[in-house]
Amino acid sequence: MKFKSIALLLGCVYVTAHTSIAAAAYPDKPIKLVVPYAVGGTTDIIARVVGVKLGTILGQTIVIENKPGAGGSVGSAYAAKQPADGYTLVMAVESSHAVNPNVYERSPYDPVKDFAPISNLADVPNVLVVNPDLPAKNMEQFIKLLKDNPGKYAFGSSGNGGLSHMNGELFMSVTGTKMLHVPYKGLGPALNDLVAGQLQVVFDNIPSSFALIQGQRIRPLVVAAKERLKALPNVPTYAEVGIPKLNNPSWFGLAAPANTPDAILDTLNQAVTQALKDPETVAAIEKQGAIPSPMSRKDFGELIQQSNAQWVKVVKDIGFNKLN
Repeated sequence: MKFKSIALLLGCVYVTAHTSIAAAAYPDKPIKLVVPYAVGGTTDIIARVVGVKLGTILGQTIVIENKPGAGGSVGSAYAAKQPADGYTLVMAVESSHAVNPNVYERSPYDPVKDFAPISNLADVPNVLVVNPDLPAKNMEQFIKLLKDNPGKYAFGSSGNGGLSHMNGELFMSVTGTKMLHVPYKGLGPALNDLVAGQLQVVFDNIPSSFALIQGQRIRPLVVAAKERLKALPNVPTYAEVGIPKLNNPSWFGLAAPANTPDAILDTLNQAVTQALKDPETVAAIEKQGAIPSPMSRKDFGELIQQSNAQWVKVVKDIGFNKLN
C-alpha cells in the first residue's frame, strides 16, 4: 500500500512538473493573429504594428491572417472555433466585438462568451472623410448638402453591421439626413473607391485615412475625440459641431478563443504591456493618430461588456432594423 502511495505521489509530481514545463515553453511555434478585416484598414494596421514587437518579446513570429467579410463576423466566427491553445489570436475591436453582434438577428459568435480577453491595444479617434470634389467644406455645408439631396450621396463601410456602417446610420438618425450605404470587405477597399470618386463619404478611423488626408486625396470634416488632434488641428470634433453622440473614439484589442489557459493569457497580457511601453512601437501607433491603451484582462473584459450594452441601446434608440 505504501509503495502504491509513493508511486501515486511521484506520478502527480511528474504530471505537475510536466505541465509546468509545457506552460513555461509557450510559445514554441508561430502564433496566428486573425484580423477580421481587409489589408489596409485600421485593425490591420494596429495588428501589424503591435504584432512585430509582440513577436520579438515572445520569441516567435506573429503571422497576420486577414479574414474579412460581413463587418468582421467572418473572421471573428472563424477565430472563435479555433483550438484554445494560444496559437490563434484575434483582433477584438469595437466594430466586431460590440457593434456587429448586436445588429444581426443571429450572430455566429458571442463577443463575450466565445472569447477570452487579453488586452486593449489602442484607442483610435474616428473621422468622417469625404471625396475632395464634394461641394462641402465643413459640417454645416455637408449636412445642408445631404438634406437638399436625400439619397443622392453614398457612404462606404467595412461591411454590413460594422462600426463604420453603424456610425453612418447613427449620423443619419441624429442629423435627419439620408445616404446610400455601400458595404465593403474592409475599409481599405472603401477608401480606394472614395479616392476614385465612386463614393462620397466614409466613416473611418484615423490610421487608415491619415496618409490619404495628408496627401489631400480625401478631406476630413470632423473627428471623434476628446479634443482636436495635434495632427489635424483645423478639424473640429463631433462635440464642437453639435453631434456629441458620435464623439467617441474606438477601441482595438486582442483576444483568444474561450477556455484558453490563464497562464497563456497572462503571458500574452504581459507581452502586450511590454510591447506598448516600447518607444518605437508607441511612436508607430501615435503616428497613426491612435493612443496606446494596454489594460488588464479583467478591465478589457469589462470594456467589451460595457460597449456591447451601449450599442444595444444605440441600435434600439435609432430604430435600426436588424440584419439577417
